[in-house]
Amino acid sequence: MGRILAALALATICIAAPAGAQSPAANPGLAKATFAGGCFWCMEPPYDKLDGVVSTTSGFIGGHKPNPTYREVTTGTTGHTEAVEVVYDPRKVSYEKLLEVYWVNVDPTDAFGQFCDRGPQYRPGIFVHDAAQRRAAEASKAALAKKKPFAAPVVVEIADATTFYRAEEGHQDYYVKNPIRYKFYRTGCGRDARLEQLWGKAPG
Repeated sequence: MGRILAALALATICIAAPAGAQSPAANPGLAKATFAGGCFWCMEPPYDKLDGVVSTTSGFIGGHKPNPTYREVTTGTTGHTEAVEVVYDPRKVSYEKLLEVYWVNVDPTDAFGQFCDRGPQYRPGIFVHDAAQRRAAEASKAALAKKKPFAAPVVVEIADATTFYRAEEGHQDYYVKNPIRYKFYRTGCGRDARLEQLWGKAPG
């Protein structure tokens, strides 16, 4: 996951099973949302905390190569970006709330990567699954651009969701399985320092 953790994570990640195809469809009554915010390890925790979120899955979206592996995506040549697919219950949590959580967990001023991870495979994006999600995402982005607490423009892409490929099992719930390595990566990448600079200190 970028230069910071490459040496530590290589043994764990590279022996994981190959990436799978698109995750199973949500059960009736549930919905999907897909967000890219750099390292997908770091995008799972804020959604896992939300009441109404059923699952989060790390994977890849927006590329042209079928069934890409993590190693292939990290070259920046497949067109994919790391993303997290969120399955949620709209009766308990709204898509608008998911968008609120998204913004404060990314650097929306950086279109060429996130934090220490650079390249198109780390570009931020909101991948919408229907017209209602697109309207909500565009409205949310416009509201942020109007009221943002920073000077730089908001450059996050809003695009139609294409096939989402589940990443290798070693990447799923990485922050739970490997808490020390995850903390080392997150701190070394400067993620929290930059988020605090952009959004202020997180509560709690």
